Order: sequence, then C-alpha cells, then structure tokens
Amino acid sequence: MKTKIKEILAVKGHSIWAVSPESTVFEAIEVMADKGVGALAVTLDEKLVGIVSERDYARKVILKGQSSRETFVREIMSTEVVCVSGEEKVDECMALMTEKRIRHLPILDGDKLVGMISVGDLVKTIIRDQTFTIEQLEGYIRGR
Repeated sequence: MKTKIKEILAVKGHSIWAVSPESTVFEAIEVMADKGVGALAVTLDEKLVGIVSERDYARKVILKGQSSRETFVREIMSTEVVCVSGEEKVDECMALMTEKRIRHLPILDGDKLVGMISVGDLVKTIIRDQTFTIEQLEGYIRGR
C-alpha cells in the first residue's frame, strides 16, 4: 500500500497555522504552543515565504541571547523551504525529510499552501499501513 500525502491530509485536515514575517518570535511561539505544533508556515499575502520552527527559536534566539519579544520571524525563519504536492507518497516524503534533516513539510497545490505534515504524521501512517499488511498476511496464513 503506497499512501499518498493527500490521503493523510484528508484525515488530518487542511488546517494551516501561519504567521507573518513581521510577527515577533514570541507571537509565533505562542501560536505553536496554543496549536500544539512544532513549526508554522510563514506567509505573506497568502503566499508561503518561509517556515519557522521551535528549532529555529532554540538555535537563533535562545542560544544567541536574543529576545523573542524583540526578534521578528523574518530574522530567524528558513526561506529555503522544501515542499511537496499531495501526490507524493509517504515513503518518498520520509526519505526526503530524512535526507534534508527536516521535521515539517508544507504541501502545495501549485503555488497554494494546502497543508503541512510532520514526521510524526508520516510515522503514524507507516505504522498503520504496516499493521494493515501484517493483519492481511496473518489472515492469508490462517486461510481467512
């Protein structure tokens, strides 16, 4: 079974938590905490311009002694954003995220941001797919 990203979004939903590049890092961290996510899309006029994560906060604000209330998202966000379409397969995305050492992946339909998945979303899907395969094999072995 080769699950596609659009199938994950169909279950997970297409909610996108985003901030502006002009938001403060404090505001971004508040949204992450409120929504229980580790990264946010950074959008300008509904266009994806970057991504900001807890890792960015830890490495570019805390470790450098900066103030999250005085630092803007634009100063710490990643602008080289790796994105995929909903047609990509879970295993391809897992390989891409592993290779690029990223934990969050924006999903685009053309230029439109339609969702965001995390490595955790992929792991859950892989486990679900493997459990299904095991159950099917066990049923076959038992002759059901």
